[in-house]
Amino acid sequence: MSDLRDKTLFITGASRGIGLAIALRAARDGANIAVAAKTAEPHRKLPGTIHTAAEEIERAGGKALPLVVDVRDEDQVKAAIDKTAETFGGIDACINNASAIQLTDTRATEMRRFDLMHGVNTRGTFMVSKHSLPHLERAANPHILMLSPPLDMRPKWFAGHVAYSIAKYGMSLCVLGLAEELKPAGIAVNALWPRTTIATAAIANIVGGDEMMRKSRKPEIVADAAHLILTRPASAFTGNFCIDDTLLAQHGVTDFEPYRMDPTVDLQPDFFVPDDSDPPVSLQASR
Repeated sequence: MSDLRDKTLFITGASRGIGLAIALRAARDGANIAVAAKTAEPHRKLPGTIHTAAEEIERAGGKALPLVVDVRDEDQVKAAIDKTAETFGGIDACINNASAIQLTDTRATEMRRFDLMHGVNTRGTFMVSKHSLPHLERAANPHILMLSPPLDMRPKWFAGHVAYSIAKYGMSLCVLGLAEELKPAGIAVNALWPRTTIATAAIANIVGGDEMMRKSRKPEIVADAAHLILTRPASAFTGNFCIDDTLLAQHGVTDFEPYRMDPTVDLQPDFFVPDDSDPPVSLQASR
């Protein structure tokens, strides 16, 4: 399968950032997109709503269904998934992109923030995947994709932000288990993670501001990699923990310059990328 025309994607956190970029890439093929996110009204710090995302998706050539969904709320999740299947006649792919982040050490992490990260990242991913299964089982090429890291269990990836790391790795553990569990049903389950930081609201507001944004790649690099995964035969490609640029290079991409926010600065490696994962191109400034 070379494109996603007429396929239906249920994407959490699709109102902005990586989730929206994945949606727009699929929309250019003519896909149907369920925009499952919390933001229905404009936010003073965060760009985009489910409605502005839906407008962008339709301008790009897709069909959109904006849905207010808190992935911690089971009733909302079930209703949104059922509405998507009812509207578009099924679901072909479930993309677990919604995530909560707080990079604080143990002493500084309030339990309500711990609960938020685990509720959104691990529990939300498990629950959205679980309730998508009845529809995915009827799809021709069903995929579940987590935006989560390789399971590189080194202390350095946990120290300093234990709560966040456990919650994020929980998404990857879902990949590990579900990929094997769902093989008999022919449902592919994979993870995708960026080699560098990606220019999103989380980077701008939480991690490093404007300077870190300049050191980042654009969300489109993750979207292009996700497109490759979602168009692979589900029966032949499952249980993989992919790094965006490595996957793209394996499929013939050689020019990564268009993905840079600022080619005059070195790119910032992201958390959780294994030490033995060599980038296909230099992360240093290109000019």
